[in-house]
Amino acid sequence: MKRRYAIVGVGGIGGYYGGRLAQSGQEVHFLCRSDYQYIKNHGLKVESVKGDFHLTQVNAYNDAKQMPPCDVILVCTKTLSNHQLKEILPSLVHQDSLVILVQNGLGMEQTLAQALPDIKIAGATAFICSFKVGQGHIRHAEYGELSLSPYHACVADSLKQVALDLQQAGIPTQYVDDLNYLRWKKLVWNIPYNGLTVLMNASTDKLTFDADSRPLLQDLMREVIEAAAACGATIPFDFIDKMIASTEKMTPYSPSMKLDYEASRPMEIDTMYTCPILTARAAGYEMKKTAVLEQQLRFKEKYRL
Repeated sequence: MKRRYAIVGVGGIGGYYGGRLAQSGQEVHFLCRSDYQYIKNHGLKVESVKGDFHLTQVNAYNDAKQMPPCDVILVCTKTLSNHQLKEILPSLVHQDSLVILVQNGLGMEQTLAQALPDIKIAGATAFICSFKVGQGHIRHAEYGELSLSPYHACVADSLKQVALDLQQAGIPTQYVDDLNYLRWKKLVWNIPYNGLTVLMNASTDKLTFDADSRPLLQDLMREVIEAAAACGATIPFDFIDKMIASTEKMTPYSPSMKLDYEASRPMEIDTMYTCPILTARAAGYEMKKTAVLEQQLRFKEKYRL
């Protein structure tokens, strides 16, 4: 059965995954921001290590109310704009629609469920190096794996069907039963690398190979794993070595938080740092090193030093 997809946010994540789905023959509708008119006129161009492509005809919109109701809505915006979902999603969904938050951090699904209690929700994490280089122009440099997990148990079967669609579009996709585990697992990489690339003004390779910063990365990863355990998510400590090894192989990269900082945009401190710290504290664990990062990042964001 063909599903109708909506992509909310056509940046490095939404542009790449939505583009791949459209290229594979799925019906995809894109909710754009600043480059709506450009994409409407010129299409969407994706440069990718998996093969370049150009979608010349794109279902592009700048108003969610003009879009048709869709079966699957992939939210690929930063969590900073999630307060807008209360206005965006109602016109996009029907009774059986599935909303998937392809975002970094913790607690977003709960917040959305409180705001829109009738919507069926899942979460997703992307392990990918992909970014927007211009209007309607995405560059996918490395990786691309997507992991999906249900927030509401009733969406498990339909989420597995979405995973098949993504796999058929050439996107390595896995289904994970436990969303709490999935979110904490992604934080093992995100908390050290996003924060430290900003605070030390360094790319991932410098942090990984330097004799002083590498132990700090490992200590932060260990703290995230201990916090996850306190919150009911068991992640083996050898995952630290796997994350370091995969980053060693990665092309030197600036994570999303560093790109946001350099562009004088707000950073995702609340969902990537504050919420995990508070969640772990409520479970009886103090993320002391992560809390220091959070304080430093808030200072940097305030004064742009």
